[in-house]
Amino acid sequence: MTGNRDWDAEADVVIVGFGGAGACAAVEACDAGADVLVLDRFRGGGATAISGGVVYAGGGTDHQHAAGFTDTTEAMLDYLRLETAGVVSDETLGRFCAQSLDNLRWLERHGVPFEGSMAPRKTSYPTNEHYLYYSGNELAPPFSEVAPPAPRGHRAKGKGVSGKPLFAALRRAVARRPIGVRTQTRATRLITDGERVVGVEADEIRGTLARGLHRLLAAANLKLNIYYRPLGRILDRPIRRFERDHVVRRRFRARRGVVLAAGGFVFNRPLLARHAPAYRRGSSLGTIGDDGSGIALGEQVGGQTDRMHRVSAWRFYNPPLAMVEGVLVNNRGQRICNETYYGARIGDHVARQPDSEAYLIIDERIRAEAKRQVPRQTLWFQRLQAEYVLRIGHEKAEDLATLARRRGIDAGGLVRTVESYNADARAGTRDRMGKDPEHVRPLERGPFYAIDCSLRTQPAFPIPMITLGGLVVDEATGAVVRGDGAAVPGLYAAGRTAVGVCSESYVSGLSLADCVFSGRRAAAALTEQRHHEKEET
Repeated sequence: MTGNRDWDAEADVVIVGFGGAGACAAVEACDAGADVLVLDRFRGGGATAISGGVVYAGGGTDHQHAAGFTDTTEAMLDYLRLETAGVVSDETLGRFCAQSLDNLRWLERHGVPFEGSMAPRKTSYPTNEHYLYYSGNELAPPFSEVAPPAPRGHRAKGKGVSGKPLFAALRRAVARRPIGVRTQTRATRLITDGERVVGVEADEIRGTLARGLHRLLAAANLKLNIYYRPLGRILDRPIRRFERDHVVRRRFRARRGVVLAAGGFVFNRPLLARHAPAYRRGSSLGTIGDDGSGIALGEQVGGQTDRMHRVSAWRFYNPPLAMVEGVLVNNRGQRICNETYYGARIGDHVARQPDSEAYLIIDERIRAEAKRQVPRQTLWFQRLQAEYVLRIGHEKAEDLATLARRRGIDAGGLVRTVESYNADARAGTRDRMGKDPEHVRPLERGPFYAIDCSLRTQPAFPIPMITLGGLVVDEATGAVVRGDGAAVPGLYAAGRTAVGVCSESYVSGLSLADCVFSGRRAAAALTEQRHHEKEET
């Protein structure tokens, strides 16, 4: 084994990545008595800090009760069993649901604010007056038929997108504890002693000036990537130059084990093209640290990957709510799905269409109502998108056949689809896609509009996406698993670096909830191991 003199620092648990999963693992491990060291390529936060800050929780939370809703663990499990489609065992999913209440309260004990102000309408993300909402497909069949619907999207309280206050609370929780945090330190290799992972090799940026410039470039890159990736890409090269030319090699010993919590790979376009080519034109959500490097570290020591083809792409056109009264079709004019579905499920349906193309067809009545709803139903970023698609980001024609030809849709197919939809709407029969009657009304008042909802980024109408696959882990402990089913000794993974509850299908809040669940799980396994070893000595 490498001698102690060769280590720059050591801890019981070394965590690679200081986002949601890494922070939860660090706090949990420290509170269980472990000495913890966290490494992060940038300054911490990861995708969590720029997310919506929504945690999927149910089973009767305080906030559900405050809003007047009854929920049970069994109903949550029945719903998620349909959404997750067996990506984890029933036992693990049941444990996730059973621990949901405690995980939400755990976050609150560490300063994350939630409340039970219920959103008055179905939306992709509520306004600043509301912090509890239906964040998935709970209200739509077949989901509503297998489990009583309940709002489980718990948005951290804070204006705008709430990932910032959520992670700020976790950062403070880490800072209040004797947890070492080494920022601007990029993990490059896992150190092994035989088959066991015993440490991490990393490149740490050295020098006050280099660290300051790297920090400024990374912050600017993060902002630009959110709004317009081509501009953000300009800063990728100088950031990497600092990480190559102004670093010192460090070696950190992990006495108990290493936890990989370095995010997914949505910013690694070659890897995305290899595993999920239909999504290569979407908008990456996260940081350039979401490049698959954490997953690659696990693979280098024998870790197996799975679900690498699963990507969640969010095609949101609600709010304003009137938009769900339109008809979503592919380029053959065929209807795709229930238009009230959550944006990630809509994105899944779009990805399965010819050329990943889809178009929302609305008439003048819908457009006028949507324009009236925009001011009161949207936050600023939603408002920009809505104004764009309603005013200029569409194709327009006086009749459906002309609209189809201008937009490149099969005209006969579109006319037949809308005629059938209108006939059912007038007859009051059950919508063929399960859309609730309140939002099924004929499209008959021209002009008509086609809004491009294809799986491609457009000016002011992005399609954000995250990757869902990663390292296969033991579902009881979070230990990274090899191809033969055995665990890699000393190595664990959490969050989007690992296969988890949301690795088949995503609804808003499920990834952050899985970060809490999987981060705490890995920490518990490591500290329990430490406890047993103390007993033996």
